[in-house]
Amino acid sequence: METINISAQKEKIQQVWKKRPLIISGPCSAETEDQTIETIVGLSKLGKVDVVRAGIWKPRTRPGSFEGIGTKGLPWLQKAKELTGLPMAVEVATPKQVEDALHFGIDILWIGARTTVNPFSVQDVADALRGVDVPVLIKNPINPDLELWTGAVERIDRAGIKDIGLIHRGFASYGNTEYRNAPMWHLAIEMKLRYPELPFINDPSHISGRRDILLNVAQKAIDLDYDGLIVETHCNPDKAWSDAKQQITPEQFGKMLDEIIWRKEDKANIDHQTLEKYRQQINHLDDELTQLLAQRMKIADKIGEYKKANGLTILQTNRWNEILEKAIVKGEKAGLSKEFVTKYFDAVHMESIAHQTKVMND
Repeated sequence: METINISAQKEKIQQVWKKRPLIISGPCSAETEDQTIETIVGLSKLGKVDVVRAGIWKPRTRPGSFEGIGTKGLPWLQKAKELTGLPMAVEVATPKQVEDALHFGIDILWIGARTTVNPFSVQDVADALRGVDVPVLIKNPINPDLELWTGAVERIDRAGIKDIGLIHRGFASYGNTEYRNAPMWHLAIEMKLRYPELPFINDPSHISGRRDILLNVAQKAIDLDYDGLIVETHCNPDKAWSDAKQQITPEQFGKMLDEIIWRKEDKANIDHQTLEKYRQQINHLDDELTQLLAQRMKIADKIGEYKKANGLTILQTNRWNEILEKAIVKGEKAGLSKEFVTKYFDAVHMESIAHQTKVMND
């Protein structure tokens, strides 16, 4: 009988894993049995949540903060699962945590940002997962390094885990004031392009760090074709023992889900002729841009020859600053953001320097 139940639960998890959008929610931390059960039962009543998340072990940046209730909270999740039928997910960072989570029937594991940043820790978790059939979600590392994120995926994959997913929770960034963790959407998109076959989930709670912009971040993720959301909820967010400012009640989460405009990458029942016309126009413009950039680099080569012949340095700082300032002004008038113009011209400038360097060294 137990074998049949286990088999049925595995099949259910597979169905949930393939659902789009995949909605995951629950408390940042399981604090008490009452708080855990009340929050999860509240989420189950929405009828919109696929998986419950709850922090059992909480790796904190500095000592003295609440670091999770520990293994004694796992039976609470077990009880909540019996009451609601919802699959449970927890974060693990050590082999012992993997062992304890699986012992109490946790259905999905995730590797947190503070673990992903350390290949040794990821490998320890991977080794503990060998021979185990359980889905694993991997959060981006704290620092903006896609190779660490990619390395974590490869380590878990080599451990034999078949179902791997990615969670974008933002990156620590010096000078960032708008978000708790800067989303750096371009890095997330690059990771999504590297692994288009893996579920890609957005964590607006950790990106936002506050409730008032949760919906905006979640909507942008859906607009970018993310496969789901993982959002922190709490029966009494203001009294939460950790991350109180970014948590919302299950009821508020339900309203948030109703407000999101759910978009899809493609729809079979619409006429794509108009969209295809615009795409063709973009293709032509991209071809023209490529040709123009190639012509620009040929001129850069000639400038490199002149500088070489006359003993001039490649980098002309004042000249470049003037070009960039004028480009930003013209770009903003044309509807382009300062950030885009700066990144674009910086990339062009670096390619120009590479061409001139080659001329100098020939």
